[in-house]
Formats: sequence, C-alpha cells, structure tokens
Amino acid sequence: MAQTSHSTPALTQLSADEQSFAKMVYDYAKERFGPLVAKMDEESKLDPCVLPGLFDELGLMGIEIPEEYGGAGASFMMATLAVESLSRVDPSVAVVVDVQNTLVNNALIRWCNDEQKARILPKMCSEWVGSYALSEPISGSDAFALKCRADRVDGGWVLNGTKLWITNGGESELFIVMANTDFEKGYKGITSFLVQRGAKGFTVGKKEDKLGIRASSTTELIFEDCFVSDADVLGEVGKGYKIAIETLNEGRIGIAAQMLGLAQGAFDYAMSYMLERKQFGKPIANFQGLAFQYAQVATELEACRLMVYNAARLKDTGKPFVKEAAMAKLFSSQVAERTASMCVEFIGGVGFTKEYPLEKLYRDAKIGKIYEGTSNMQLDTIAKLLRAEYQS
Repeated sequence: MAQTSHSTPALTQLSADEQSFAKMVYDYAKERFGPLVAKMDEESKLDPCVLPGLFDELGLMGIEIPEEYGGAGASFMMATLAVESLSRVDPSVAVVVDVQNTLVNNALIRWCNDEQKARILPKMCSEWVGSYALSEPISGSDAFALKCRADRVDGGWVLNGTKLWITNGGESELFIVMANTDFEKGYKGITSFLVQRGAKGFTVGKKEDKLGIRASSTTELIFEDCFVSDADVLGEVGKGYKIAIETLNEGRIGIAAQMLGLAQGAFDYAMSYMLERKQFGKPIANFQGLAFQYAQVATELEACRLMVYNAARLKDTGKPFVKEAAMAKLFSSQVAERTASMCVEFIGGVGFTKEYPLEKLYRDAKIGKIYEGTSNMQLDTIAKLLRAEYQS
C-alpha cells in the first residue's frame, strides 16, 4: 500500500522557506529512511546510513548552532519542523534530531563559554551525537532528587552514580550530565558536566528493550570515579538546575512536534488506504461511519499543529512560552495516541499486522505521554501558571 505524498497541512502558518525546508526533510526521509523503518524497528537499531544522512546530507544536527561554528544558524521553528517532518516517516529517527537540537545544542549554545563553544559546537554539527543525562533510578518526575554526585578534586570533579532512560546513549559522543556537588544545598548543588564517551570511569550500560521508538537507543550510564576537568563544567557550579529547567521547557516543544508528525504520518497512510479499499462497491472512506471519525481526527491534528507552531514561534520571539509548551506537549501526546489507535481501526485487520506501518506508530505513540515530563507534570505546570496569571 503506497502512502500518499502531499505537502504538510497548515501551510499558511509557514513562510515559503519553512515550507520548502519541511518538504525537503520529509521527501528525503521518505525516500532514504522509509524502506528501512520496519527493519530498524525489528532490530532495535538505526541503520548505518541514518546518522551520516542527518549530519552531512540534511544538515539537521546543528540547526540553531551559529554559522561560525558550522551550524545552520536557523531558528527553533526550523528544528521543530525537522522533527515533525522526520516523525511522519519514523519517530525513532526524529527523536535523535530532537534531543540533539532542542536539548543538547540548546544547552550548549546558551551555557558554553567561548572556549567550550569553539571546541564542541563544530563537532556537534559534523559528527557528534549528544545525550542529555538527568533521570536516575529514583528521580524521574522529581528530577532534582538525583543522587549522582560530583566531588571536588584537584583540577576538576569526580562523578559517581547511575543515569537511566538516556536517549541516544548508544550513539552519543557527548553527554550533558547532571550531578550534585553539594547535597546540603539541595537542588542548588546540582551542576552540569560535559562528559565524553571513553572517559575513564564512564560506561554506557544496558540498552532498554522498549515497546516503541525501538530504533532509538535508550541506555543507562554508569559513573565510577569518573574524572571531569573544570574546563568541562557547563555554566556555573550549582546552576545545573537552571540549565535543566530551561532546556526541558524547550524540549517539550520538540516532543510535541514528534507526536504531531507521528499522528500526521498515521493519518496520511490511513486516508490513502481508505480511499483505495472498497467494500460494497465503493471506497470505505465514503461511508459516513468512517467519514465522521476521520473528520474528527483531522480537526484534532490541525489544532495540535497550531499549538505546536505557536509554542515554537513564542520561543523564537523571546516571549513567555512555558505554558504553551506544556499545553502543546500534553495535547499532542493525546492526539498522537488517539490518532494512531483510530488509524489502526480505520484500515481493519491488516492494521493489526506488522506488514503495515500503523501498529508500529501505535506503539511509538505511547512514549509521548511519558518522556520529557509526563502528562500529569504538564497538567501541574499549566495549572501553576494559570493560578499565577489569575492571581496577578
């Protein structure tokens, strides 16, 4: 069953350059990665062609990094469109680009000193994948309950502890690691460190066997007397909590874009199938029982897209966006799960088989309500900001 190729909806929300960019990324991904999606999912690993394509052919691994360091010097909106467009083909590939840009590169651009920028940013554009290491066995939603510690030694710090659920852990060369330098200060002791793969005392541990986004690696990290020099402290000592909060706010928009693209990809496939599949002498898309359902799905998709784009625009223009990012992440994860589920039903029994792509997208959708802040955490953030608005 061939998927219909059409331009991204809501084009009136995009400039001509943005439209062209989104189409270019989608067309490339469909042609280059599309035939590999099922195999990568089954084998739980990226095909060797994926990362070179993301770096060299598409130039998507340093979208916001300034041109002087080899990046595109583009907007956060462009990063959002890249994640959305890739997710229409494979959310596993998209999350590699998402974490690289919305979490890792965003933190590096904002918090690296000049020496670190000159040393690290060109690598992030050309060859290094990055990971963001915050979560631990007992610190998930309560992120600042982390137990990974950093003890002062001559010339730097020694890290000890374990990190869990680290996206890109299998491919990354650079890890932004959060550890506490002074537990008596609570979260104000948390500091960000730049740790490179191969550092003595640092091991990438087991890779998780996941329900969805299986080609994207999710690993544990183990630190056993791992030395990190003072030159690899990101930002100020004790300001890691600030880096974490600000970076995750932006990362939520990236996950919202991933869920939006996933839902759109599922809908594209289901609509193509329903227009071709005939029962009782006519396409099943013509039956009102289905028509009303996919009309509702399309409406929710459009609302989701506008929320995601709005949050990205607010971020780019320097306006408050935390509430809108939380809303976009919350809603897009709901829409993705509902859309993928409905699309499986739309195409009937074949939708339940691995021969067709919808069962994979259904599995992939579940993570949207969990990572980079669960749905309950998004609701809590939205509620707090609403109370503050109405009390001011």
